[in-house]
Order: sequence, then structure tokens, then C-alpha cells
Amino acid sequence: MTKTIGFGFIGLGGMARAHLRSIRRFPDAAVTAVCDVSAEGARAFAAEAGGVPEERIYADYRALVADPAVDAVVCVTPNDTHAGVIRACLEAGKPFMAEKPFTRTFEEAVQLIAMYRERPVPNMIGFSYRYQPQFRLARELVRSGKLGPIRHVFIQYLQSWGSAAVGTPLVWRFDKAVTGTGTLGDLGSHMIDTARFLIGEFEEVSGRLATLIPERTHPVTGAFAPVEVDDFACFHASLAGGVPAVFQTTRNALGSGNQHEAYIYGDFGTLFVSSENARTVTWIHKTLEEPEAVREELPVSAEGGVDQWDEFMKLLRGEHSDLVTSVEDGYVNQEVMEAILASERRRAVVSLPYRP
Repeated sequence: MTKTIGFGFIGLGGMARAHLRSIRRFPDAAVTAVCDVSAEGARAFAAEAGGVPEERIYADYRALVADPAVDAVVCVTPNDTHAGVIRACLEAGKPFMAEKPFTRTFEEAVQLIAMYRERPVPNMIGFSYRYQPQFRLARELVRSGKLGPIRHVFIQYLQSWGSAAVGTPLVWRFDKAVTGTGTLGDLGSHMIDTARFLIGEFEEVSGRLATLIPERTHPVTGAFAPVEVDDFACFHASLAGGVPAVFQTTRNALGSGNQHEAYIYGDFGTLFVSSENARTVTWIHKTLEEPEAVREELPVSAEGGVDQWDEFMKLLRGEHSDLVTSVEDGYVNQEVMEAILASERRRAVVSLPYRP
């Protein structure tokens, strides 16, 4: 008989509920403990998760990690607690899934990677786009040689909820003490992982960041308060083999919902993949019959994707998968972001691996 895996959820907002919907597909998975700063929210989530008992509703994540009823931890908290939760899991030897970015600062990442290499546990860092079928197909097409030699890449991630027309107040994603960086860590981390997934490792970067809306209303006082993190970031990079790449991300793109996309330019054609279209990947190429380039929509098989939770459950059952983004990937991602920040400070190109 397959053992039921008990999961402890830390941070019980919207993303936790998305994970809860996923976990319900597995008969051998159950939520056995929950933790949140809001006692009321924790009790509501505990009931929604199937009746987690009162004694396993925690305000301190360390107590949840130590609970023997918790076999694995799901961390869906703001950035400032990622390092603490991961550290507690490593110390307790408990598997975990944690949201990106890996940590709030590079210093935290350096400490955690050292701990992890001494005492590794099964883990997953939530770079979710590499599990989506359209991005998997794009990777396969690049790897198969369909594009020929890759000449350059453009990747962007646009959202609109931070634009002036929307009037979003100073929520935690704009609070430097909580998030470390702004759109760079939130959306740029996904772009970095997409580039690594599709093309290869970063060799050097040159970055520029901006705070387009320097003040926002405080959600409690209503007074204007300064914004100390970026809401726009762009950077140039050299990827594996010297492939040039351009990146941009912003929360101020009115009209964009969740627009994460990549253009990959090769000798034989151009490939376009987007988070907003899971059904096709666009292939632009020349044919002998047509004088102009042909735009072809390549169908994406639903079976071509790999569900993030399927992969995590396999990992917990001891099945190896090279698809899982681990602490090692989280560290490299944080390292690239730190190099971008250093480039912004120095107004210079910064090489990878990054050394302060």
C-alpha cells in the first residue's frame, strides 16, 4: 500500500489555494498542517484543506517543519521568509517545494547553497513555466536543431497591475524589506530560468533598473510612501556559446495580463512561444515554394507538458527527474540577478559566475 504523504503548507494566500487544487488529484497526498500570520486565514484554509486539526494550525513555521505529521513542506510566502523556511527544512531533513525567487538576497542564497550541498533533501523551486507544454515544445525544437544555429534571443514578461492607471497601493511586492527587489525578482527570475531552460547558462549581463512610479499610497494610512524597488528592469546577456539575448520586464504594461514570451532567432527560422498561448508555438521560416517567410502555428500536445505537482510527487517517491528545478537552479538564478544588480550599480558588464 502506498504511504500517504503529509504536506505542511506555509503561507495561505492565492498561490497556496492553487497548490491545494493540484494536491487533491493525488489519493496518497494530504494536508496535515498549515501555518500563516493570520490565525483566521489559517483556520479557514485548514477547513478548506479537509479539516486540519486545531493543534496543527501554526503561527510559527519552525513548529510546522518540526511536526512529525509533516513529511514535506510547501512554502508559498513572501520573499523575506523563503530563506528561513528552506533553512529549517534543511536542518530537519525534510523535503520542500518553495516559490521563487529562491531568496530575498544573494547573501541568503550563498548560505543556503552551502547548507544544501552538505545535507541535500528532495526539493523543488517554483519556476513553473518550464513545466508548461508550449515551453517544453520550444526547448525540444531548439535542441533538435530545427532552428539551426541560434543567433539571438528576446525574452519579455509584461504585467499591467502596477501601472499608474490601475492605482495599486504599496503592497508587499513594492516593499524592499520584504521582497529584496521588485519586478526583477518577481518576473525577471522567470525570464532568467526560461533562458537557461531554452538556451543555456548566462555568461555575462548588463542591466538597467527603474522605478517608474516612485510613490504609492500606503494601504493602511492612505498617505504617499516611497517605492524603493524596481517596477521596470531590462538587461542584455550573453548566453551559452556567446548567444546574445535581450530581456525586459515591467508591471507597467497596460493591456498586458500575464505576458511571458520568448523569441528565438536561428539560421533556419524564428520560434515564438508565449504563456498566453498553450496550444501553439509559432514557427516563422522560409520555404522553396514561397518568396516570403511563412508563419506556421505548430500544435502543442497536451501530453507534452509536465505537471509541476506530478514531478514533485515523483521526487518524493524517490523517482529521479531532470525536469525539476532545485536549490541548485534557485542559487544560479539568484546569482544572475545579483550580477544584474551589480551591473546597474557599476554601469558595467558583469561576468558569470558572479563573485562580489
